[in-house]
Amino acid sequence: MRKILILLALIAFTMNAQQNKTVYVCPPCDSSCDTKTFKKHGICDVCNMELTTKATLDKIKNAKKSIAFYLQEGVEVLDFAGPMEVFAYAGYEVFTVSKTKEPMLSQGILKILPDYSIEDAPQADILAFFGGNADNAYRDKKVINWVKAQNDVEYYFSVCTGAFILAEAGILDNQTATTFHGALSGLEKNYPKINVKKNVRFVDNGTVITTAGVSAGIDGALHMVAKLQGLKKAKEVAFYMEYDKWEPGEGLILTADNPYKNK
Repeated sequence: MRKILILLALIAFTMNAQQNKTVYVCPPCDSSCDTKTFKKHGICDVCNMELTTKATLDKIKNAKKSIAFYLQEGVEVLDFAGPMEVFAYAGYEVFTVSKTKEPMLSQGILKILPDYSIEDAPQADILAFFGGNADNAYRDKKVINWVKAQNDVEYYFSVCTGAFILAEAGILDNQTATTFHGALSGLEKNYPKINVKKNVRFVDNGTVITTAGVSAGIDGALHMVAKLQGLKKAKEVAFYMEYDKWEPGEGLILTADNPYKNK
């Protein structure tokens, strides 16, 4: 019995020692607490964000997220090119997918050769969809079945009428979403399970982010970078792109992990 008590005491001592060595930090929010450390888990006394361990934060920072851009014939250039710039500069592994590997034209001007078809596309952490002839995709059962069959997707992202692809796949059911201003009524009418919002640049439901049209996709992409890598990283990307008109947090955020609490 005495040996058991001694063993339990040693285990407790070891666990306490390990906990004392654990360093907690605040997720980067571009304020003074970015360099502050804490001994206990809790809430940051500067920005009120939940603390995490330094090891976990380092792992998140160093993890290279993959993002699949699904593109269809007639896709709007800036819808996908703007977010592509953002994610590429932020260090994401970006690749393009279409129904086939056949060349396509964006707005009848830019020739695109997809990296993969839906038959051989690798698993991605993030799936992204864009406007411009989006009905070419959301009315195609083969494409929608592919979207539904994707496993272990961490986040979904859409720009403009790319939201209709997510809607048709059922991913926006019982969610709040937005789309291109000229398509808001169509999204609301055809998909009554979606709470459609007007006059917002983007909507963040936690794992699903939808944006308004064209240039709003850049804002949504920068928001995702801020959400996953911290506001400081997003500001660095915006500065590199000389996107000086960006207003961080200019969207509807329906989740607790708000990177702009102390912007």
